Amino acid sequence: MYIIKQLRRKKNLSQSDLAKEIGVSLRTIQLYERKDANIPIKNLTKIADLFDLSIAELYLHELNEMGEPYGKSKPFTKHGSVFYPFEHGKYLVMAPLVLMEHQKDYIERVLAKESERKMFQVGFVVDNLEDEAQIAFEIAGDSMNDTSIASIPNKAIVLGLQCDKEAFKNQDALDRKSAYVLVCRDRIICKQITSINAKKNILLCQNLNKSPEYQDFELPLEDVLQIFKVIKKQL
Repeated sequence: MYIIKQLRRKKNLSQSDLAKEIGVSLRTIQLYERKDANIPIKNLTKIADLFDLSIAELYLHELNEMGEPYGKSKPFTKHGSVFYPFEHGKYLVMAPLVLMEHQKDYIERVLAKESERKMFQVGFVVDNLEDEAQIAFEIAGDSMNDTSIASIPNKAIVLGLQCDKEAFKNQDALDRKSAYVLVCRDRIICKQITSINAKKNILLCQNLNKSPEYQDFELPLEDVLQIFKVIKKQL
């Protein structure tokens, strides 16, 4: 992010100083200050805190520096996500993020039907304002990594748009080209869904990675608590 360099200089910090504050190497900070940097959410949170900013404000500063205009409309909250309107109908959405180490806790809260607690947030620029909830998930494992443009490798972060579970009893609700995050009773997984057996109430799940250890499988719909269609990803 270009803005990190600008903020660092305003605070009279060298790259080495910032590396020490964040707990990373000098080389890592040099990579973070590139335009196409991919910064883990934990370190991005530390950087934002150091400059007394929220992660959303970091994104807005970055977009402004890059000449991407955002409108004068005030941000608003919807389904636990904060939306910052841009011009031309785009939005910066700061969505709740479920990290791998927090998956068990998230499942327990879904089962208990508890209201959402304060969670990490991560930003995505989206083209449309959807009616359904949007939640980001950190993906565990390489079952969806076939090195193609559709790959979702280990530790990638995806933005999921919540789907109506009951609608998945109808084949017409299925997008076979998209990946889905399935919040199950015992785990959270990311798969493609190739078909639905309405009579048996079963989803047929497919991996992109065709290595022998990743086998396609059937998943009872009753074991699935939530379904999210992947609409964005960060590698």
